[in-house]
Amino acid sequence: RVNAIAPGFLLTDQNRYLLENEDGSPTPRGEKVLAKTPMARYGEPEEMAGAVIWLCSDAASFVNGAIIPIDGGFSAYWGV
Repeated sequence: RVNAIAPGFLLTDQNRYLLENEDGSPTPRGEKVLAKTPMARYGEPEEMAGAVIWLCSDAASFVNGAIIPIDGGFSAYWGV
């Protein structure tokens, strides 16, 4: 089986400087991302765990070729 998780904008130490100012307010890039994310927030890395565990479990044994976006709705909305 081959499946994929497609994470959206998750706030981590690696990219925090791109999305947040030192005071926690969004950078210009962060404002653009949040404006096109229906949930109006960044994701947390831990929010991917449920989908990963499910894909690795017997409950998903017949799932193949799936791409699961974990992006707060960004992929469904960004081009509208």
